[in-house]
Amino acid sequence: MKKLAKRFDILAQGWLEEHKKKRASGEAREDEDFMDVMITVLEDDPQLFPGHDADTVNKATCLAMIIAASDTTTVTLTWVLTLLLNHPYALKKAQHELDIHVGSERQVNESDIKNLVYLQAIIKETLRLYPAGPLSVPHESMEDCTVSGYHVPAGTRLLVNLWRIQRDPAVWSDPCEFKPERFLTTHKDFDVRGNNHEYTPFSSGRRMCPGVSFALQVLQLTLASLIHGFDFETQSNEAVDMSEGIGLTYVKASPLEVLLSPRLSPSLYA
Repeated sequence: MKKLAKRFDILAQGWLEEHKKKRASGEAREDEDFMDVMITVLEDDPQLFPGHDADTVNKATCLAMIIAASDTTTVTLTWVLTLLLNHPYALKKAQHELDIHVGSERQVNESDIKNLVYLQAIIKETLRLYPAGPLSVPHESMEDCTVSGYHVPAGTRLLVNLWRIQRDPAVWSDPCEFKPERFLTTHKDFDVRGNNHEYTPFSSGRRMCPGVSFALQVLQLTLASLIHGFDFETQSNEAVDMSEGIGLTYVKASPLEVLLSPRLSPSLYA
C-alpha cells in the first residue's frame, strides 16, 4: 500500500507541475479542470486549510475523487444499464421523459436534470438494490454501548449491511423488484443523503461518503446522456445475467455487453 501510495503521489505531482507550468506561461487562460480550480481556490485563500501544504491538499483531493469515485460510479452505471435492459418499459419511459424536456435537437445539459424526475427515481432504485458499497465502510465504536439489546464493546469494528436494510420487506414492498416508481409515490420523500435510515446508499451522519453530491451529478448526467443519445439492446435480445461478482465494490460477475444505435442527429455526436 505504501508503494502504491507513493506511485500515486508521483503521478499527481506530475499533473500539478504541468498545470502550474501552463498557468505561469499564460497558456492556460482559465480554469480547465478540477485541479486548476483547486489551485485557484487555494491561492485565493491560503488559510482555507491551515497547517496543511496547499499542494498536498490539492493532490489528495484530486486522487480521492479519482480513486474513490471512478470504481463506484462505473459499478453503479453498469447495474443501472443492466436493470434498464431487463426492464425495457423503464428505459422507454426515461427516454420519453428526455424527449419531452430535452428534445432531439441538442444534448443533455446539467440544468436539465432537475426536470428528469423519473430518471432520478431510476438512479435511486438502482442504489437501493445495488449499493456500490453493500457493507458501507468499517466504523469503530468509541465506547461501550448497547444497540437493540446487543452489547458492543469499545473498539469493536462495525459493518452496516446496507444491502439487507434496503431490501427489508418490512419497509419496501416487493423489496427485490426493480420499481423506480416507488420513489415517486410511497418513498418520494426519501433521498440518498442518509436522512432516512431505511435507505442509506452513501451511509449516513458525519462520516457518510463525502462525494455524494459529485457522485449523483456524474451518475445522473452520464445516464441521461447515454439513454438520450442511444438505444440499447442485448446481442441476443435475451435478459442480461444479473449474477453478482466478488470485490470491494458490488460488481457484476460478467461484463455488460450491449449494442448501441444512435437516436439523435449525427451532428450532435461530433
